[in-house]
Amino acid sequence: MSLLVVGLSHRSAPVSVLERAALSADAQSKLLQDTVAAEPAAEAAVLATCNRIELYADVDKFHAGVAELSTLLAQHSGVGLEELTPHLYVHYEDRAVHHLFSVACGLDSMVVGEGQILGQIKDSLAVSQEQHTAGRLLNHLFQQSLRVGKRAHSETGIDRAGQSLVTFGLEQLADGTPVETWASGRRALVIGAGSMSSLAAATLARAGVSEVVVANRTLERARRLAQILTEDDGTDVAARAVPMETVPDELTRADVVVSCTGATGLVLTAQAVAEALEGRVDGSPAPLAPVVPAPLAGAGSVRAAEAPAEAGDELPPTSLGAEDGCPLDLSAVQGTAGFSVLGEAAVAGMGAAELEQHAAWVDKGDKERSGRPAGGADPEAEAELITALAATAATAGRIPERRRPEPVLPAPRPAPVLSILDLAMPRDVDAAVHRLPGARLVDIESLAEASADAPMAADVDQVRRIVSDEVTAFDAAQRAAHITPTVVALRTMAADVVANEISRLEGRLPELDDKHRAEITQTVRRVVDKLLHAPTVRVKQLAAEPGGAGYADALRTLFDLDPETVASVSRAADTENTENAKNRGRA
Repeated sequence: MSLLVVGLSHRSAPVSVLERAALSADAQSKLLQDTVAAEPAAEAAVLATCNRIELYADVDKFHAGVAELSTLLAQHSGVGLEELTPHLYVHYEDRAVHHLFSVACGLDSMVVGEGQILGQIKDSLAVSQEQHTAGRLLNHLFQQSLRVGKRAHSETGIDRAGQSLVTFGLEQLADGTPVETWASGRRALVIGAGSMSSLAAATLARAGVSEVVVANRTLERARRLAQILTEDDGTDVAARAVPMETVPDELTRADVVVSCTGATGLVLTAQAVAEALEGRVDGSPAPLAPVVPAPLAGAGSVRAAEAPAEAGDELPPTSLGAEDGCPLDLSAVQGTAGFSVLGEAAVAGMGAAELEQHAAWVDKGDKERSGRPAGGADPEAEAELITALAATAATAGRIPERRRPEPVLPAPRPAPVLSILDLAMPRDVDAAVHRLPGARLVDIESLAEASADAPMAADVDQVRRIVSDEVTAFDAAQRAAHITPTVVALRTMAADVVANEISRLEGRLPELDDKHRAEITQTVRRVVDKLLHAPTVRVKQLAAEPGGAGYADALRTLFDLDPETVASVSRAADTENTENAKNRGRA
């Protein structure tokens, strides 16, 4: 059997696909059961977080295992296999171990170094144990990954490379302001009472919010979380629990909202957020700033609308209406067509007849106009241009306007009065909230974009070395463990041989007293132990080395060991390991 992992994460799939492929708790349990019921797999575990879905299994066939696990993921996620397949990744044997250890250390997280993944791995193992789908391999693998993750955080500064997704999300909402400064005195609404929501509530309380309101479908869980927050000596925050149906009212009072539920549909629609902004109890979105248009680049005039002329001021030589004798009322043309300067921009849009009148006037070329200041139009050049324009107008009937569009400053967005952090997958908050004035939404998708440019700490290299060393140690331990049932079966067979021979001796020498019988029995056992000691120790050492898996087969063949005896020893060891793991989890 060999370890295989098939999955998708924020590194391989867009958020839209991850969102649709998210697995509920019931779907995860069913996926586990269907995986171990499939022919290639003997063990199974699911690691499902807000930005990854991975199925781990102990399989006896690689290709059949990949096909089966991919199909099961597609079936239980509801995303078609053809659509899901391009986003799936596969890791096998050593690479699968390396992948999980990297995940446990936070190297594969959206925010590098975040430690919350350790709790999620622990929960994944617990679910597999409860469903009885984790055997010897997956129990060892997940327990070791937890130890590797803790070692990375204790021996390196990987924590400096990133934070939990909650902290990173709050930093994005704070937009460069220290979270403690930004959050101080604000009122927070936390929707959901799971591990992520609990972490968000505790983080906000430590950051200095004045109130935390917890909304959850199970009110009792919300009350427990609120009680924990109020009893925390490290904070001075008021906390209360409310049912989910009161969320619309609480939105009108909240300054910060964090949502992370297991809902399959939207918890907050754009309309609900818009209504909350309109009906806020304290404050409302800041009014839009007035738009001040910028002057035309390269324009030779200043329009009256932008700079009203004072009494007695003369228009510049290149301004509309400054040229005496022009047969056209260019100011009227400007008023209807929006033209602002002489030359090409002034005549664009004119009909052919008007262009001919204007061209004739330009051709007369009053000498005084030839001495116009620098920056004015050259009459000869302008005449040629207008002649060409007139020829075009005669064909098309009208010349399209070709002046450069007037730049318009975008309307400034008001400062947000409601900051929302959506950490759910699939999303809790309608993405349309991004467009609402007065609201700022940070969700998994925007966090992925923001974290793409996050700097990597120097400690990451050290963590990678730790992962590499731990993978080598795990592989050696697994190879050694693979031969252990064979060694145990060999010693069991030897003990049976000793017992049978002592029994035969007693039949031939019934006069032996208990003292001599015990001495003979002990002597025979010592002889057998000494004969087996060196070979069994050496075979364990050889089995731990690369390519050492064949020694177990050789040992079974040489001593003609019963395969069923070896298998029964292995099953007993798996049961003991599982129970020990459960006990450690409870502790």
